[in-house]
Amino acid sequence: MKEIKAADISAAVARMCISANTRLPDDVRRKFEEGLANETTAAGKEIFRQLIENADLSFDTKLPLCQDCGLAVFYVEMGEEVVVPGGINKAINEGMVKGYQDGFLRKSSCDPLTRKNTGDNGPAIIHMDMVPGDGLKISYMAKGGGSENMSRVTMLSPSQGWEGIKKFVVNRVAEAGPNPCPPIILGVGIGGNFEIAPKIAKKALLRKLDDTHPDAKIAEMEAELLAAVNKLGIGPMGLGGSYTCLAVKIAMAPCHIASLPLAVNVQCHSARHEEAEF
Repeated sequence: MKEIKAADISAAVARMCISANTRLPDDVRRKFEEGLANETTAAGKEIFRQLIENADLSFDTKLPLCQDCGLAVFYVEMGEEVVVPGGINKAINEGMVKGYQDGFLRKSSCDPLTRKNTGDNGPAIIHMDMVPGDGLKISYMAKGGGSENMSRVTMLSPSQGWEGIKKFVVNRVAEAGPNPCPPIILGVGIGGNFEIAPKIAKKALLRKLDDTHPDAKIAEMEAELLAAVNKLGIGPMGLGGSYTCLAVKIAMAPCHIASLPLAVNVQCHSARHEEAEF
């Protein structure tokens, strides 16, 4: 068995929370630069210029990329031979609280009815998967309210198939319009069941924007959805243009013969995420 100290996990999580909220990932910046070069509208080009400037200012000043530092979402792949004395969930949550406090990150977690703020952005949202071996990988995502509010899950009829999936995804983006701060990134979960589809849709957002799905058929589906969404012409910040969406990432899972679960998780242009391995 491999023992990993809870304090080491907490320290790494705190660093991730601060770093992800102040340093735009390289793959996202490359997409901004691509948009600046290729966007067809003057307004769209200006938005990309401002997004790049904002990223540079955030990196230099260590101030957040966006005022909405989101709820803290973690995807954990924990080896079956790993032991964390004191508990991994507690270690992650304590690290998140410290990161949001020390990094002066906005705390957005509140009671759903009274709307009273929890005061520390807790509890962290943790998705745990046990995997073979003695490794531990923790991926963090800052998920803002504007994009999360535009996300949806539905249960399609199996007969609707790919065309039904495509129609739902494109309509969701059209209905969302400028609300999720485009250019957006889409995580699409197909299959599983009511709770699995949105889980894998959000996890798909952790992929690099410029990667290619190893399954050629799924890669083709991602490209088809991206083209269809960008034809909407919503454009950067909803001002019109050819870059409504930067990337579409699909995750699939087996489902019941009578169901076709579908989830669309919308991410804003400020795709803040980071990972640590132990």
